[in-house]
Amino acid sequence: MRSAGTTLDRLASMAVFARVVEAKSFSAAARQLGLSKSAVSKHVARLEELLGARLLQRTTRRLALTETGTVFHTHCLRVVAEAEEAEAAVTNLTASPRGFLRVSLPMTFGRMHVAPLLPDFMARYPDVTIEVALNDRVVDLVEEGFDVAIRIASMPDSSLVARKLAICRFVVCAAPSYLAAHGEPQTPQDLTRHNCLGYTHTPTSMDQWVFDGPAGLQSIKVSHNLIGNNGEMLREACIAGIGIIRSPSFIVGDALADGRLKPLLCDFAVPPLSINAVYPSRRHLTPKVRAFIDYFAEAYAGEPGWDCWFTQTPHKQQKKVTA
Repeated sequence: MRSAGTTLDRLASMAVFARVVEAKSFSAAARQLGLSKSAVSKHVARLEELLGARLLQRTTRRLALTETGTVFHTHCLRVVAEAEEAEAAVTNLTASPRGFLRVSLPMTFGRMHVAPLLPDFMARYPDVTIEVALNDRVVDLVEEGFDVAIRIASMPDSSLVARKLAICRFVVCAAPSYLAAHGEPQTPQDLTRHNCLGYTHTPTSMDQWVFDGPAGLQSIKVSHNLIGNNGEMLREACIAGIGIIRSPSFIVGDALADGRLKPLLCDFAVPPLSINAVYPSRRHLTPKVRAFIDYFAEAYAGEPGWDCWFTQTPHKQQKKVTA
């Protein structure tokens, strides 16, 4: 225990020395630390004795770091910063979620699958106040002051930390009325003879639909007479029988489950994306952010409700749609 105590005493002295250098005065450092001036002097003297070198040049008017003191001070700052990081990390683990939480959400996913869960989240964490921004553009979390965002994408290497919440499956589907009038495509190549509704925010080309089938990846050029930047609008057009849609299942899941839409080309998987919660890596994962991420990871665990249609549909290529 003696060695542990010595180590702790040394760390305390390093913190005091760093404060003396910052305050440029033993007296000012003592006031800031709530110690006596003599106690501060003893901490610095103890370090100098331990190191066998003078750290500070003292005059009646000023303090100046020696060459040794300059080198040692750099290491002291690092030790103090790491100690503060450790303290903050433990505090964040044990503190209750509270405060103002700014969240960025994709427009449709946020409205359909986050907003309905927010009342329960807020009841569970009454000390958290949430500001939600619904926007399909990729916001700069640091520059725009967001604590966390939900993004549907393959996450590139970046300064953000990402936690996958769920799989975003894509499904090609059409209304029974459209299929009765135009026939059902049996292969991706058949889509060239159909009207395929265009989504402008698709992560790949709006005109090139990619499939992963028995023969591997293939890209099909499609045409359309309706283009939109909102998936819900395109879903309603599809239900009305205007054409075939390639859509995230979280948008069309209910319509697939109740028969308003029928999944097509079930032997050919559309490459999926991940639904991620992201936050800046240089920030602590505060209790309010941790609570938000954990809540929605639990809510979407297993097979999310919007994919209940999927487990009821024969998919020979089902293993290929797992991200």
